Amino acid sequence: MDAELAALAAAGATALVQSMVGDGWTAARERVVGFFSRRRAAGAAGGEGAVAGELDEAREELVAARDGDDPDAAADVQAEWRNRLRRTLRADPEAAAELRALLAELAPADGTEGPGGVVHNSISGGVQHGNVIQAHTVGDVRLG
Repeated sequence: MDAELAALAAAGATALVQSMVGDGWTAARERVVGFFSRRRAAGAAGGEGAVAGELDEAREELVAARDGDDPDAAADVQAEWRNRLRRTLRADPEAAAELRALLAELAPADGTEGPGGVVHNSISGGVQHGNVIQAHTVGDVRLG
């Protein structure tokens, strides 16, 4: 496997693991399920459901590792997904373009934290009257 694809797989695993414990996991999970499901052999057992289950299991392992202050277990989860991405890219080099697009969604271009991470808001200009509201994460908002 060429060095560029190996580096891409490593970056993908890092972004995936960071996403698993971030606020944007639900959306990221769906994109990752789609990425891997499109590359499963036709008629392979489980399809999207199997991929989703594997991601959920990995997330549970990762959360338990982080909660238990077990960096080795967290590293194992990341290594597992790095190896899976490497195998996927080796089998389908055309998947690299989609993985790059997925990485662009999961991690900001400035290299800071992924979804749910650092947000920089700015506002300029004048406001004659009214309110300006800026927010990073707004939870379950219900009216009524």
